[in-house]
Amino acid sequence: MFFVRASVQLWVLLVHSGWLGVAPSPTDEGALRAGHGEHGDPGHQEPHKDSYSTFASEFLESRYLSDDGYPFPTAPPVDPFAKIKVSDCGITKGCIRYGKPGCDAETCDYFLSYRRIGTDVEYEMSADTDGWVAVGFSSDKKMGGDDVMGCVHDDNGRVRIHHFYNVGQWAKEIKRNPARDEEGIFENNRVTCRFKRPLYVPREETLVDLHLSWYYLFAWGPAIQGSITRHDIDSPPVSDRMISIYKYEDIFMPSTAYQTFNSPLCLLLIVALTFYLLMGTP
Repeated sequence: MFFVRASVQLWVLLVHSGWLGVAPSPTDEGALRAGHGEHGDPGHQEPHKDSYSTFASEFLESRYLSDDGYPFPTAPPVDPFAKIKVSDCGITKGCIRYGKPGCDAETCDYFLSYRRIGTDVEYEMSADTDGWVAVGFSSDKKMGGDDVMGCVHDDNGRVRIHHFYNVGQWAKEIKRNPARDEEGIFENNRVTCRFKRPLYVPREETLVDLHLSWYYLFAWGPAIQGSITRHDIDSPPVSDRMISIYKYEDIFMPSTAYQTFNSPLCLLLIVALTFYLLMGTP
């Protein structure tokens, strides 16, 4: 025991004299003072705590480790859904609005935009529904044999992009989905989504070549457990002419409630009635 104590005291003497080339740290000096009295008498010896052991103990005691001792993975931040900009319509992207005159992506019954990005076409869709919203590419303005892209709101609150093929009046889901960079949100009782699709795909019955012009079919409706049901309108609106992704237009289509005064027959009746009231009866 005497030999061990003498060895320790010799080592301390060598450290303080600089023979070992190790400069005592304030922590070491504090530990020495805590272990001896003013005259070198043995005193109460506290365990030495360097900065590393302190950090390690605090880290292990924290909640940053799982039960297995591994750090919890940090989830990447989720970017909020960027609102659709209607100010770009007809300039840097094409837009089709269906609903009340002057409506936008948040107030139209149905809204669609498209723009070219490299070898892709980016589509944005929004509709006043809690179920699904879709666009179909047709060669004849009629449903049946059409390539359809739809955004569906499921029971978990997510909006997913699906690929369909119209068989008559019904949409059959196709496993091969050309959509990528998908985004979607359900907010204020509206389903809104954004996705990209390649301009050109190998020739296939269920996929059209977007280099070509097509009539656009617009539809939306309810969904049950993430599956689409019949659309809200018996005769969904369709574009008056073929749409080309190389021509950015801002097209407005009045909904049924605003079509009354736009029909030729109604205008003719209004003119006849006005003429009758001005001329009076004979």
